[in-house]
Amino acid sequence: MKNINNQKLLQAMNYEGGDGLTVNNPANNEMIASVATWSSEQINLAVSDAKLEQQVWAQLAAKERSKCLRAWYELIIDNKHDLARLMTLEQGKPLSESLGEVLYAASFVEWYAEEAKRSYGATIPATTGDKRITTIQQPVGVCAAITPWNFPLAMITRKAAPALAAGCAMLIKPAELTPLSAIALAELAYQAGIPKALIQIVVVNEPAIAGDIFTHHPDIRKLSFTGSTRVGKALLAQSASSLKRTSMELGGNAPFIVFDDADVDLAVEGAVASKFRNAGQTCVCTNRFYIHDAIYDQFIEKFLARVNRLTVGDGLADSTVIGPMISQHAKANALAVVNNAIQQGAKLVSQPNSHSGAFLEPIVLVNVEHSMEIVKQELFAPIAPIIRFSNEAEVIAMANDTNYGLAAYFYSQNINRITRVMEKLEFGMVGINEGIISTEVAPFGGIKESGFGREGAREGLLEYLETKYVCLGVK
Repeated sequence: MKNINNQKLLQAMNYEGGDGLTVNNPANNEMIASVATWSSEQINLAVSDAKLEQQVWAQLAAKERSKCLRAWYELIIDNKHDLARLMTLEQGKPLSESLGEVLYAASFVEWYAEEAKRSYGATIPATTGDKRITTIQQPVGVCAAITPWNFPLAMITRKAAPALAAGCAMLIKPAELTPLSAIALAELAYQAGIPKALIQIVVVNEPAIAGDIFTHHPDIRKLSFTGSTRVGKALLAQSASSLKRTSMELGGNAPFIVFDDADVDLAVEGAVASKFRNAGQTCVCTNRFYIHDAIYDQFIEKFLARVNRLTVGDGLADSTVIGPMISQHAKANALAVVNNAIQQGAKLVSQPNSHSGAFLEPIVLVNVEHSMEIVKQELFAPIAPIIRFSNEAEVIAMANDTNYGLAAYFYSQNINRITRVMEKLEFGMVGINEGIISTEVAPFGGIKESGFGREGAREGLLEYLETKYVCLGVK
């Protein structure tokens, strides 16, 4: 199935023109589609169907599951341009970024198509000669996922691909703002031969409808969530009633540290990539910059010059580097945070915002103090607050002074400092002289209130497997 258009993808799922959920383009607020929503009864029926299909899927040889995943990957690649355009229409990010996300999403399907054949057990030396001890890996069962709007394809494949590889079924509730990408992705899975009951897209108007079933249904054995820490805590509390397995990828407050021995030009490029990708609406994007006194002025000058070249506009325009915020409400909240910081003493040094609607110019603030409110919260916007520091111990203490622990970044050319700082930063992921760290081959996840569990790599497959210990008596 090559060059299938978005209209056909929607029609194939019978979602086009349904009552319930309206999907708008954040660039102009125009309606793209009306999507049929699910009732509680439909979700419960989907769980029952998934349970039956999962038992069949789990009995397939791992190599057969691998073939289906590989076919899914190839269809995603074949349709990458259509998927990217659809994503830009409903999410707003520039088309080049959308295409990058499609390829990133596909990489998880490819990786787990390969890992499906590697869910190894172990043989353990027994304590006595009349026993044999082994372990085997078995699928968790029916799983559920709740995914966010900022990466509407990648956050699905990062969960669904390892689940399917392990032999599980997956029900997915996409964000209400971006269901179309999810629907298209599932249609390609069906085209690849993956049974419809095995991967289902649950579209609801009210997230609590799906959340309540996902956390309480006895046949759902695991819940994977990507989103805010506040919602993650609520889902954990609900899941406790059934002792459901969970993995949580929650909020972040990433520091970006530039030491006096850093390559400043490299740091500037990394800062722009980390901060302004997807208009700053990523969980691992830089939230606060710490720049050493000795290079502070030099960094500010080069960073501002680079930021001023970033073009804000409709994601479908070739010149656009930064698309709209996900909504005008999100923009208003971001500006309120900036105004509060300015009232506390921060200074705006970037160009003032001149865009209407959901578009927001990159904002750079100096004279920021670590104690200010803007430093303590996840910004999720193209806002760069910059703080001075004078020594290593001071900046490590400031970087770790947060309830979050997802990602951190720092720039240095001193190998001794790199080793010290890397070990002392209290974050699940650390980028050193690099502003983009996500990849399918490495475990993605955080500590503290940024959650637990890992996605990607070998660890991502283990999230959907149970270890069974077998003790065999030999007489």
